[in-house]
Amino acid sequence: MIGTRCIASTAAVSASVAVQATENWRSSRATAPSSICAVRVSQKCNGLLGRPQTSAGVFVSSSRSGKSKRSSRAEIVCSVVAQNESVTAEAQATTAAAAYSTKDGFMYCENERIQDIIVKENIDWCFYLYSQSQLTRNYQAYQQALEGLPSIIGYAIKANNNYKILEHFANLGSGAVLVSGNELKMALKAKFDPTRCVFNGNGKLQEELNLAAEHGVLVNIDSEFDLDHIIEAGRVRKVRAMLRINPDVDPQVHPYVATGNKNSKFGIRNEKLRNFLDKIKSHPNEVELVGVHCHLGSTITKVNIFNDAALLMVEYIDAIRKEGFNLQFLNIGGGLGIDYYHAGAVLPTPTDLINTVRDLVKENGLTLIIEPGRSLVANTSVFASQVVGVKTNGNKNFVVVNGSMSELIRPSLYGAYQHIELITPPPADAKVEVFDVVGPVCESADFLGKDRELPTPVEGSWLVVHDAGAYCMAMASTYNLRMRPAEYWVKEDGSTAKIRHAETLDDHYRYFENL
Repeated sequence: MIGTRCIASTAAVSASVAVQATENWRSSRATAPSSICAVRVSQKCNGLLGRPQTSAGVFVSSSRSGKSKRSSRAEIVCSVVAQNESVTAEAQATTAAAAYSTKDGFMYCENERIQDIIVKENIDWCFYLYSQSQLTRNYQAYQQALEGLPSIIGYAIKANNNYKILEHFANLGSGAVLVSGNELKMALKAKFDPTRCVFNGNGKLQEELNLAAEHGVLVNIDSEFDLDHIIEAGRVRKVRAMLRINPDVDPQVHPYVATGNKNSKFGIRNEKLRNFLDKIKSHPNEVELVGVHCHLGSTITKVNIFNDAALLMVEYIDAIRKEGFNLQFLNIGGGLGIDYYHAGAVLPTPTDLINTVRDLVKENGLTLIIEPGRSLVANTSVFASQVVGVKTNGNKNFVVVNGSMSELIRPSLYGAYQHIELITPPPADAKVEVFDVVGPVCESADFLGKDRELPTPVEGSWLVVHDAGAYCMAMASTYNLRMRPAEYWVKEDGSTAKIRHAETLDDHYRYFENL
């Protein structure tokens, strides 16, 4: 077994145990490039590409160059979550400055009071606010982590497709990860280098693949029919392709955001790989196989899962290279989580992630591709809503705001937690109560947060939902004919600018003109 270290960690753990757990975790990640925690896998190396399989439960029967071994499928994934303020303070001191802070009861974005922004911009509806500086800091954290390593940072546009944000990442040198033809068109408009873009997806359309081929985008092969369509696109221009392998790794996250387990709709299973390689060999003028890809899921807080996946991918790379393919890229996907709870969890950084795979990438002469989305944009934004009123039904208290599940669906869809705070000091006599923060949409599932301890807010005051930069505005709808809100950012020079207009009912009417 690869040095499995299990550390129990719950909200009730004592301060001394939390401190020791964190120190153990830091020590282990500093000394072991291979996994601290192993993950469940189902493929057997000896069965790779159709070779006979060995006994069940064995993945690698001998180490790679004497450096690593795998054994039982029943190995357990473990994590460390510190719940102690002294640990939290130390950890925060080592990370980039936070975009949002509270001083004298007022919330700031960088050095700008959010209340002042609302007044200055004459805002009277819920809205999203971003920090351009935090976008830069997050990207630079990945750049620094990857220093000295051939690599591509591919921003996952699905996380947030605001055009100004895309332009900003393109200017910083980022590539892009795409899952639709329109995302590709937006990436091209924002001036991303298409040769540093990756087209993912299990249902890519022929016209989308043709466009990707025309611009030299890397394309991941997801299925038999996907390969057929890619071959057809290769008649336009030869396609550089990667095999998206389903590694059957459990990332220990919500099932809606797990993408690399056995029954996922994504990727290619081990037992089918031989057929894909044979077909690619028979179309050398249309497809060039240049790498392998896996994506385990989202909100992952255990970086050693990436190491285990990378070890598995390198086994595939070795075997595929022996088939005569010149593989250059290892794409480990994205999915690094963030501290949504704001409760002092010591979570892995981009450097922690990259260090788990650095040696593997260098030893095998590969270029690493990563696909961050959430960890680049989530903590750059808050979703601000105005209080409509406060009410009580039975034993439940409600704060009703003008924001809703239509604008921010993660809590309703995933049961996700996002921290909620008032942006101005409450009245001196405000009673602290436990509230559900809900919107005006005609659904019982319309909530932004449940059981939140807050000072009782007054009508007309504002609160924010933190970490709203990823999978929030990107997943917004017009349910109940609520038009999508405006977006603003505090620029790096300290000024505030609108980066998306609010939609209006007239915009909606235009869909029905001349019908």
